[in-house]
Amino acid sequence: MNQLGQVRPDPGPALLALYDEALPQVFGYLLARCGSRATAEDLTADSFLAAVRACRGDPPPSPTVGWLIGIARHKLVDHWRAAERERRALTAVGEPEPDDPWDVELDVLLAHEVLAQLTPIHRAALTLRYLDGMAVPDVADHLGRTVHATEALLVRARAAFRRDYPCSREGDRP
Repeated sequence: MNQLGQVRPDPGPALLALYDEALPQVFGYLLARCGSRATAEDLTADSFLAAVRACRGDPPPSPTVGWLIGIARHKLVDHWRAAERERRALTAVGEPEPDDPWDVELDVLLAHEVLAQLTPIHRAALTLRYLDGMAVPDVADHLGRTVHATEALLVRARAAFRRDYPCSREGDRP
């Protein structure tokens, strides 16, 4: 019942009806970004459990695939944050480069392999910024950082990506 004493419809059946359609999309979204089938499976399960909890809230949401992918994005960011906390052996990094005109066409599979080798926080920043197409302030908000700190993080993450990405021509490396 809501505050007016009216019985509200149960959103559970709507979520269940959406499950078959949404499962491959949520799983595919997570797998493409984390590169690990086991991690994507765990995060998919966490996402659907969070959706069930949200449907029990007041007011209940209207479940859609986009809403579920939003939950999955948050679960992925939480996963990266936890992994980063475990790996806090950060070393000092040099000053960011002011202009960086490194423009090459990246091999998608190789790029995913390189992303998987980066620290979780670097992977999270690059994925949210370039794969999800988020603006820097939105990336900062998702990662719980200031915009300035996120810009610096993105500079370091791009440098780490370039360092590990094998270039096809000798002169391509910055």
